[in-house]
Amino acid sequence: MLANSRRRLLFNGIIAILMTFISLAGEPARHASASTPSAPPGPDRVATITVNYTAYEWWMATWRKNIVVCSLTVDHKGQPTLGEIYENCGQDVYETFRDQPSCDTANPKLCEGYYLVLIQTSKAQKQVTITLPPPEVWLSLEGCDSVSREGTNICQGDPVLVLQGEEPLPNEHILRIEGTMDGQPFTCDPTCKIRLAPTDTDGVAMQFWAWSSYGDSSEVFAAQVRVAQAADNNPDQNSLYVDVLSSQWKGVRLASCVDTWGTFAPVGGPPPWLSTPQNASDLSSDIPYSYLAANLILEGAVDASACPDGGLVPGGGANQCGQDAARSAAEAWQNQFDELIMRAADDTGVPAQLLKNLFARESQFWPGVFKSVSDAGLGQLTENGADAALLWNPSFYSQYCPLVLSAQTCSQGYLHLKSRDQKLLRAALVSSVNATCNNCALGIDLSRADFSIGVFAHTLLATCEQTGQVIFNTVRQSPGAVASYEDLWKFTLVDYNAGAGCLALALDAAWNADHKLTWDTVSNRFTPVCAPAKDYVNDISQ
Repeated sequence: MLANSRRRLLFNGIIAILMTFISLAGEPARHASASTPSAPPGPDRVATITVNYTAYEWWMATWRKNIVVCSLTVDHKGQPTLGEIYENCGQDVYETFRDQPSCDTANPKLCEGYYLVLIQTSKAQKQVTITLPPPEVWLSLEGCDSVSREGTNICQGDPVLVLQGEEPLPNEHILRIEGTMDGQPFTCDPTCKIRLAPTDTDGVAMQFWAWSSYGDSSEVFAAQVRVAQAADNNPDQNSLYVDVLSSQWKGVRLASCVDTWGTFAPVGGPPPWLSTPQNASDLSSDIPYSYLAANLILEGAVDASACPDGGLVPGGGANQCGQDAARSAAEAWQNQFDELIMRAADDTGVPAQLLKNLFARESQFWPGVFKSVSDAGLGQLTENGADAALLWNPSFYSQYCPLVLSAQTCSQGYLHLKSRDQKLLRAALVSSVNATCNNCALGIDLSRADFSIGVFAHTLLATCEQTGQVIFNTVRQSPGAVASYEDLWKFTLVDYNAGAGCLALALDAAWNADHKLTWDTVSNRFTPVCAPAKDYVNDISQ
């Protein structure tokens, strides 16, 4: 293997020398070389090291006659895992040991099954095979400025896409970068700078990779690049909007869910309801919410004693007099979460204005129980919503699960947990966003309400993943190929509010009837039980 690596290194070194005569490295160019690049082999980085460890030898024996049936040597403290028992002792012993009741009698010889006993420990060595980090290629823009927090860039003059190789191993370096853009090959040594020209609304596809002096290459990376004329452009300024969709993008965070859906946000940035403003103060609102005003009156934060019926109406709202009395308190209350909403938007990419609008529609910013005991928090999370968050957002699951269950149990993944553990986890997540507190000021635990904002942002990310899968299952195409970015978010809100079943039925009916998925074609095909989702989405997207 080392000999092959050296031969590859020598070959690549010769190629690198030859490429210096034909490449345009470091200079803006549409195609640095017209020759078709060869297919890269991908990373090939495996090393074997010797490590010292403590070996623990266990015996598995029968309770009745103390007969040793197998021996296990493991490299960790604590009893062998069920997987190690299966591997060393066989299926019959594994199944008996797994299912047997505990031995609680004073006379162990009366017990059924097996027991484990630690025999000895010893110092040992073993060979461990590790994979070394591979080379990478990162994308950025030159001569452009970000015009939104969702990744859109505006460029004066000709924008330049920069591909920069990164070699993580010491004493090794990137030889060159290769790839294709819109079907045309390019090769650069060792940095690519490609001048961009306007594209259509879908952009152009790009593949790229790096060759390393180690003798291998990076994986093949992909990108979609869109260049569009700025709507406010004038003859004196050549302004272009540039959006890059790729895992290797190093610029401002992309609009949320675009990777999942395979689509771009609208040219120039998303609509206001799907945007994140530059400052939290831009989220400020002063809407006289009836339900919020009623709760402030009931908790004594507002004196509405001069109003008819104490400012309240049957059903939980406030009358006009009560709303007027609570106006300043309601305004302060609904804006107190804006900084945390901005932080959640920065952490997750979920648009801040979407979060604010959703909280307004779901709870009017009163983070307790609203509709029923099963709907809780600012975004009214249910157990079904918690199930989607834990199943469709693995990174959130891995962070939250160890707060409730053991790390070993969580390592199985949500889908493989026992049903009782899944139920416990869902109930705990719903409870964690319910800020109702009998012993707190105004009956609300604000620290729990603050924590819940991030939970709801992650839940929306999970729902956009689920929505993408529902669309793919319906039309067998990428979501971005059949629906716009804004409509995909509207479909996601349907999923969040009414469930994936309601969304799937409407998508299927719209696709069969019109062979296209727009908000109009889908929202007009909700079943009667799902129909309220249309007003729900329209309220949030206004």
